[in-house]
Amino acid sequence: MSRVTVFAEDVAIRRYAESGNNIVYWSDFDRGGHFAAMEVPELLTGDVREFFRRFR
Repeated sequence: MSRVTVFAEDVAIRRYAESGNNIVYWSDFDRGGHFAAMEVPELLTGDVREFFRRFR
């Protein structure tokens, strides 16, 4: 089971990611990059919270 978050400056191809993984959560953002925790911490934090909300 995998969770994927893709930020604007990262290069990720969904088709290849899905071929070998069971992706249960995927989100794309138009801002941020490789260092998303420093660049757009509010987006990263919100995305992580949204993912774990289902396990409450």
